[in-house]
Amino acid sequence: MATITINIGDQIEALFRNVVKEELGTEKGKLGQAVTEALQLWISQKKQEEIALRQLGLMKKGFKLGKWKINRDELHERAN
Repeated sequence: MATITINIGDQIEALFRNVVKEELGTEKGKLGQAVTEALQLWISQKKQEEIALRQLGLMKKGFKLGKWKINRDELHERAN
């Protein structure tokens, strides 16, 4: 287990502590549990953003389908 020291605004800290208290209670370790959950969620969101950007880049680049090369714009135009 690691220890991280961070500085956050007083207002965010108060809001966070209130939400933790309402959702998880006030027992020992609940604040750390909530911070861990928040960090996991943030990491997951960043990974999803990275995946989405990578996939959009591939779509803009186009796909080779045998002798045809089709990009997203051409495919969209054909559907109309």
